[in-house]
Amino acid sequence: MKENMIKVVKIEVGQPPVVKKIENTLDGLQKEVEGNIECVYLDDGCLAIINEEGKLNGMDPNRRLENDIICGPFFICGDDGENFGSLSEEQIAKYSQKFADIPTFTGQEPELEPRATIVGFDFLGGM
Repeated sequence: MKENMIKVVKIEVGQPPVVKKIENTLDGLQKEVEGNIECVYLDDGCLAIINEEGKLNGMDPNRRLENDIICGPFFICGDDGENFGSLSEEQIAKYSQKFADIPTFTGQEPELEPRATIVGFDFLGGM
């Protein structure tokens, strides 16, 4: 069942993480990331909701996530397979700790370059 308000860990550029309740609507989610949303699946049933054009729009680098750097504000929420959901207290503690350190970026990090993967298809099947 979809929750109207969800409890998330919000990470702003240059700020420590905060626990926040946000509106669980497209407008509410987009407001938190200051643009269109993109979901990054994490390994524990959680999602990082980021601005899909953060790098293209020149947003400031925020935090490292795996082998990338997220630009602009983002938040972590739960995922029940169909809807965004609130984080458990354990998940709040985990992500508050994970993003507690505020990194400094030089602007020269290769991960700050926008990237795309191009996949070609052979539609003729060798004809």
